[in-house]
Amino acid sequence: MTVATLLFLPPDDSQPWRWWRIRDDMVEREGEGLPEVTAEDRVVAVAPADAVTLHWASLPARSPAQALAAARVVVSDATAEPAHDLHVAVGRERERDGERAIAVVAPARMAGWLAALARGGVDPAAVVPAPLLLPEPEEGYVRADLGGQVVARGRTTGWADEPVLTGLVTRGETPRLVDRDALRAAAIGAVAEPVIDLRQGAFARRRRRTAIDWVLVRRLAVLVGLTALATLAIDVVRIMRYSFGADAIEQRAATIARQGLPRGTGDGDASRMLGERLSALRGPGQGFTRTAAAVYAIVEAVPDTEITALQFEPNGALRVSLSLAGEAQANTVKSRLADAGFTVESSVFQQSAGRLTGDMTVRP
Repeated sequence: MTVATLLFLPPDDSQPWRWWRIRDDMVEREGEGLPEVTAEDRVVAVAPADAVTLHWASLPARSPAQALAAARVVVSDATAEPAHDLHVAVGRERERDGERAIAVVAPARMAGWLAALARGGVDPAAVVPAPLLLPEPEEGYVRADLGGQVVARGRTTGWADEPVLTGLVTRGETPRLVDRDALRAAAIGAVAEPVIDLRQGAFARRRRRTAIDWVLVRRLAVLVGLTALATLAIDVVRIMRYSFGADAIEQRAATIARQGLPRGTGDGDASRMLGERLSALRGPGQGFTRTAAAVYAIVEAVPDTEITALQFEPNGALRVSLSLAGEAQANTVKSRLADAGFTVESSVFQQSAGRLTGDMTVRP
């Protein structure tokens, strides 16, 4: 069931506006001037035939932008005016041959119509060319008086019926007159499913803001909440895994540390007790092993020098007894120990049997 108002735009300012009120697939009322409409009423404006040039072409099935670009190529081949200076609209595909209607109108004319309609409080749902309200003939041409203007149409043509122009288009064939009932039936069908709508591109109708769907808002809020809970649950599980893993590693470290303790060691922090045992075995300071190794390496590097005795003190100091060829070797050993980061104290060296003997106390 079609419910709409068909509003015929006048070809010029000297002619009145005309309209048809369509309800239950029939013209319920008609009149002149701007009709009284509400924001919910569907208004379809009818553009004068002499203001719109119609073409038909087979355009490949593409996106709207690509189809429009192809239509501009068709228009540029048929008009002297650059296609980018014109408003070009592309219609839907015709079922039997896949051709599309292409409408061309001056942008200023289109803007003027919409401005005049807006001043009257009308925002049309669509703007259709007048010839496309006529029934499409199987062959030849048809004509009818539509909204105060006589228009004609063929299968791939549509124009304002003027004697000279009609003769050129039809090559002398007289268009058949469409009776009143057939005209109105065709117009009602065209309003329900327009072959082409001029409200495209820059002149497309702005979408009205609809009321907030609170049911949808609540559903989205629930989804957001569930997503947040899922994310939180994932983080909690990850933290628990890390915590359990850390506990397992700590327990394993304690088990390994306890293996290095003497049997019968009491309960306690195994890592701490193992550290204390290692410190006791190693000795204070850097420990006997590390300090002695460093001293031996330095002494071996100095010719005619040897260690005769070692004594490790409880405070971490190592007392080294040396036998050297001379004072030069003693000074070399002392300086190298100092360069290695040790604090060195020398005793009084004495000459005995051609050798110089004495002690050095090495502290970390």
